[in-house]
Amino acid sequence: MLKKRLIGVITVKDGWAVQSFGYERYLPLGRPEVLAENLDRWGADEILLQCIDRSTGGLGPDLQLLERVAAGGLSTPLIYSGGIQSVEDAVAAVRAGADRVCVDALLHDDIAVASRLGGPLGAQAIIAALPVSRADGEVAWFDYRSGKTSAFSTELLDLLKSGAVSEALIIDHRHEGNSAAFDPALVDLDFGLTLIAFGGISEPEQIASLLQRDNVVAVGIGNFLNYREHAVQAYRSALDALPLRDPIYDRPLAIS
Repeated sequence: MLKKRLIGVITVKDGWAVQSFGYERYLPLGRPEVLAENLDRWGADEILLQCIDRSTGGLGPDLQLLERVAAGGLSTPLIYSGGIQSVEDAVAAVRAGADRVCVDALLHDDIAVASRLGGPLGAQAIIAALPVSRADGEVAWFDYRSGKTSAFSTELLDLLKSGAVSEALIIDHRHEGNSAAFDPALVDLDFGLTLIAFGGISEPEQIASLLQRDNVVAVGIGNFLNYREHAVQAYRSALDALPLRDPIYDRPLAIS
């Protein structure tokens, strides 16, 4: 059976980790590299470092931040999101310490470039971030720079089904930061690839329900990992009946 994953999400604005509420209100948390070290020690399966102001500011990826985080010697795979506008940006992010990259604005701006990211990196290293919401039974795709929603473009759907990306990160942007608020109907979307659910996910029962779906391979948890120490272990303990990956510190060492 495919092992499921718990992803710790660190939201970064103006270089600082923040608690985010619907990507509209923010509370400071501290240095992103410190939060990454905590998630690494606590046993997250992956860490998503999402810099939410890079594309809105016309900036490229925050390579200095990536280098500081990577300098901590993390054992946990690192996903980076923010400001990736070209193949060169994606390659630079991986060279600076990311294991995978996640793109959002690029999917609105230039699908042709997004389709080429996997060339030098491999499709397994590319994640498509899709902020979405549902109203009157219809799912809308959100562009956080303009604040406008639209239907999924034909070009986007073709990209997702082409094998050029490995997973889609489904973000319930309206409910992000709110307890137990993720809309489960959003993971009914069928793009022909597996999904990561994020935004308003806080309760073990909610996580279990999402991870029991065949098409959901991971959940991302942000704010709720910051309310107490060892929060990842607490979630793992509550979810011990699920086929979660063994945390890094529990995995046997490979001896060559």
